[in-house]
Amino acid sequence: MIYHTTVIDNSMMEGVYYYNLASGISKPLATGEYQYEQLAISDDGSQTAFLQDKEDAKSYIPGFQLRYWKDNLDSASIAVTAAALADDWILNNHQDIRFSKDGSKLFFHTSPPQIIKDSTLLEDEIIQVEIWSYKDQRLQTQQNVEQEEDEKKGYTAVYHTSSKQYFQLANQEVPEVSFGDDENQNHRYAFGRNGEHYKKAISWEGFPPGADIYLVDQQTGNHKSVIDTVRGSGDISPDGKYLYWYNVHDTAYYTYNIASEAIVNISAAIPNSIVDELDDHPDFPRPYGIAGWTANDNHILIYDRYDIWKIDLSDAPAEATVITNGRTNQDRHRIRKLDQDRAQIDFRLDLLHVFNEVSREESYVSLDENNDATVLIKKAGRLQGIHKAKAADKLIYTVQSHVLSPDIQGTDMTFAKSTKLSDINPQQKDKKWSTVEMINWSSLDGIPLEGLLYKPEDFDATKEYPLIVYFYERNSDNIHRYWGATPIRSIINPAFYASRGYLVFIPDIVYRDGYPGPSCYNAVMPGVTQLINEGYVDIDHIGMQGHSWGGYQTAYLATRTNLFACAESGAPVANMTSAYGGIRWGSGLSRMFQYERTQSRLGGTLWQYPMRYIENSPIFFVDKINTPMLLMHNDHDTAVPWYQGIELFVAMRRLNKPAWMLNYNNEPHWPTKRENIVDFNIRMQQFFDHYLMDQALPQWMDEGVPAVQKGYNKGY
Repeated sequence: MIYHTTVIDNSMMEGVYYYNLASGISKPLATGEYQYEQLAISDDGSQTAFLQDKEDAKSYIPGFQLRYWKDNLDSASIAVTAAALADDWILNNHQDIRFSKDGSKLFFHTSPPQIIKDSTLLEDEIIQVEIWSYKDQRLQTQQNVEQEEDEKKGYTAVYHTSSKQYFQLANQEVPEVSFGDDENQNHRYAFGRNGEHYKKAISWEGFPPGADIYLVDQQTGNHKSVIDTVRGSGDISPDGKYLYWYNVHDTAYYTYNIASEAIVNISAAIPNSIVDELDDHPDFPRPYGIAGWTANDNHILIYDRYDIWKIDLSDAPAEATVITNGRTNQDRHRIRKLDQDRAQIDFRLDLLHVFNEVSREESYVSLDENNDATVLIKKAGRLQGIHKAKAADKLIYTVQSHVLSPDIQGTDMTFAKSTKLSDINPQQKDKKWSTVEMINWSSLDGIPLEGLLYKPEDFDATKEYPLIVYFYERNSDNIHRYWGATPIRSIINPAFYASRGYLVFIPDIVYRDGYPGPSCYNAVMPGVTQLINEGYVDIDHIGMQGHSWGGYQTAYLATRTNLFACAESGAPVANMTSAYGGIRWGSGLSRMFQYERTQSRLGGTLWQYPMRYIENSPIFFVDKINTPMLLMHNDHDTAVPWYQGIELFVAMRRLNKPAWMLNYNNEPHWPTKRENIVDFNIRMQQFFDHYLMDQALPQWMDEGVPAVQKGYNKGY
């Protein structure tokens, strides 16, 4: 191992030392009272590297140099100095330095010269002004959030340990360089990317609408332009023969053959959609993704909704072969690579995880050389967390369901016998629990929908039960989620409420562009009506709950129906017109993209569709609300500005409609401190118990808690 010590005694000076674990001997690599940073050691322990500052400690500009040692040297040699860098650049001491796995390359980072701050100015003499310009690629708010990252930003360089040459791989023209999944990083080329001059459009696109892709030569540092304006991710293949990327503009994957310089649309041969078939946003749908590569970069594996397609890159045009048969039975196949140190996929050594979209059963499956499948294990539950021992054919995995906590199971590669290795929740056997089942209905638009219904363990269909409806997009695939007996930071725990005598309904919602509120109404209301018609729902005691996007939709429904006896709405957007021009303070980004393209799904700007923004905003219809509401919106919310909750609360307060708002001071989008999470769950339970179980009104709802008593009088 390599270590740095500041201890000075008769046997040791301050410096960096190499310690041989076998012999127990320490060897000094560099000594002296200097600043040492970013210690690195090769995988086999025969080489080390680190940064050492040789400048005066009072210098404003750090003078780090890269020092390198291998096991036949007496001490670490100076590999790269700041003086050797072009344009007064310096070595960056904030970013890791690392060896390639085979030790042939040492990667480090450099930075442009730093701006020297005038230390003679008093604090009051420094002008504190932000200059916002329409030409800025990033808003000042985003730059403020990313300031520390910008100050520490480094550009990748490489030092070849044999030739003792170094090359700058990344620079301000090609700032991003990646090496793919190659564990050795010993091929010649790297993937370069520059999206800096496209970042302005993040405000309304949500993602950079483009990037320019380059081929980067690790032996010379040269950059070669490959293609411009690609919106999507990319990298280099494990064996370094191809660059590859996805482009959302034509929903296609491409490869660039480094030897022939040919660009090929490799996904054109796949007859099925390779992007999300269920996507309902007014934006480009996202791809299902790349499963990986086979040995020698012979094939790339691409997912569709159900299957894995093997693309033979030796042919032109590329040929596609499906190696699974999931579409027929709606089985979703995904690869589980068992050896994370192996870059390529090998079906003889890896497994497939299979999820059936109808039954929600999950399986682990093996494939032979003919792609014939053998089901190793199938469960009416969730299979996760599979890991293989490094030196043995032993596996661990977890299995969970609504009633089964995710204990660790041990088995071998055949899954012939599994042994339960943990017992993390033995106390559950002493508790009253709940059950869950799938419910089917059609929306008012005629769309078939699914949802989850949680019932008390001792459910009696001849009785009527209070019902809480919770929703957030689609959740039916979570039928086997184990909730446990734990307070949740922002939503109800279905298992907890059902165990106390409630029914909990979680419906899926499908959206129509421009009409998120009506889409929610059209999906949720007929589902609730169907449950009422079953005869076991107490129609006078139905509540609803949602947070963030679900909080907005909860508030919206309260303006459209009086069915609900009460509602809890967390961090809601009440006014899309005022929220549209706001800032997501956690990222510093404009909120425009969210309303135009992503979750709010309005499909255009405020000036294109002003009525969509108004008609979908609860604030304009507060006078129609007859549902008592509990709001929770915290003053440090960096996702939804908390003035959105204030707008809704003060409007209801003026109209004398029953409303309470919880503001956990200095907390973000939801409570994070344990005591605040517990407090929120208690208050939400008391709120629902009062309106849905006719329990007494707690003091905090009846009398309030004055500011002078905050923190001392809980008012429970």
